[in-house]
Amino acid sequence: MNKKLKTNATDHLFDAVLCLKSKEECYTFFEDLCTVNELLSLSQRFEVASMLRAQKTYLEIAEKTGASTATISRVNRSLNYGNDGYELVMERMREKQSEEDA
Repeated sequence: MNKKLKTNATDHLFDAVLCLKSKEECYTFFEDLCTVNELLSLSQRFEVASMLRAQKTYLEIAEKTGASTATISRVNRSLNYGNDGYELVMERMREKQSEEDA
């Protein structure tokens, strides 16, 4: 964990996110918290990460998401050398989907 990120304010924000109980609540909160462009950028990065994990090429990802090669490269670097945050969330999403399919 990046020590520069760990602040009381960040803890407070994450506690707030962890209180959300539905996708609708997420929309309500994040629409108030972020600008439209900030939220679209965050969702684009997550989509890029998902596509990189699915072995899609940079060209395929750029065409589908509109992300620049610089953004795709930055996300790829996080996937390969980051704190495994993307992996944690993607694994939990796979588990949830498996439970729902069963």
